[in-house]
Amino acid sequence: MKSAFLCTLITITICISACNRNLNSAPGSEPPIDEKIGQMLMVGFNGFEAADTSHVIRDIREYHIGGIILFDYDVPTRTPRRNIESPDQVKKLISDLQSISERPLFIAVDQEGGRVARLKTDRGFLPHVSAQYLGNLNNPDSTRHYVSAMAGQLQELGFNVNFAPVVDLNTNPQNPVIGQLDRSFSSDPDLVTEHASIYLEEFQKNNILGVLKHFPGHGSAWNDSHVGMADVSDTWDDIELQPYNNLASSGLPFAVMTAHVFNEHLDADLPATLSSHVQTEILREQLEFDGVLFSDDMQMDAIRSFYGLEFAIEKAILAGVDVLVFANNSVYWPEIVPQAVTIIKELLEDGVITEERIDESYRRIMAEKRRLFTVN
Repeated sequence: MKSAFLCTLITITICISACNRNLNSAPGSEPPIDEKIGQMLMVGFNGFEAADTSHVIRDIREYHIGGIILFDYDVPTRTPRRNIESPDQVKKLISDLQSISERPLFIAVDQEGGRVARLKTDRGFLPHVSAQYLGNLNNPDSTRHYVSAMAGQLQELGFNVNFAPVVDLNTNPQNPVIGQLDRSFSSDPDLVTEHASIYLEEFQKNNILGVLKHFPGHGSAWNDSHVGMADVSDTWDDIELQPYNNLASSGLPFAVMTAHVFNEHLDADLPATLSSHVQTEILREQLEFDGVLFSDDMQMDAIRSFYGLEFAIEKAILAGVDVLVFANNSVYWPEIVPQAVTIIKELLEDGVITEERIDESYRRIMAEKRRLFTVN
């Protein structure tokens, strides 16, 4: 046991030391714009190992992508063969991916607990429970027990981003993607805040970036944005902003994920992910959030079926999104990274997006990576 622990400690130390060398630009220098653009992209891929033939290796080396998201199930082929097979396999995969990248990667997973958990017990991972279970129990010690174990395992495996906790209010228990999947703690924003705070505290202890989702609130929807547009115009209430407002003043580090929901009272033309009013005026200015803002998967039907790729990328960046997530798990497109990079560079050349806007996202991303990877 001592030998295994020592090996793990040495591996973590080497990884952190290597990452530290690439977190800061040399004095008086700035990385090329291509690298800044790459940092704004997170992609999914199919494979249990970092094979040289995989597009993700090209995406890391040639396009400088900033993040990778792993899944246990491949939706396009409807098979459980994707990225996650066992603890040892995942740990090696993440280590190999990090070793390939010149800059540290965000390595993300959706490990909420309950029905949305990519690290499942039948593959050797720790037991987990849903947010609704913890909210109904409403025992902070129990929440901390489960989340401490979760965060410790995530760190041990090499993950540094968890797309959790969900802070959507359970205002519509029949919501097919939130309420019916037990993903919400409660309809009470104060109870949601209390338990989400425990998640963020335990994540912070383990160098995991917790990501609150789905802003500005998905809990009242009657349909699923994975398979179409979710219109919350008649159901959303501004009480759904309260957990974000509460946590913004908590001092705890966290990121935010956007929601692909449409609310004509917030933006008459665009869903939240593409809306400058929602992401900049409400989240950035009203709630004073200056952390990393992740899009929800840009390949979900709510975006892909209603908007062209160029339009969606343009509007998401202008809205304030820092990291565009292309999970490659609604549809699979190995060329999504080079295509997205080409689109962003063309938008820059045409003056639609400014280099200053790219710099804003790059600054937030690298500030968060320094927090996660720098040894104090």
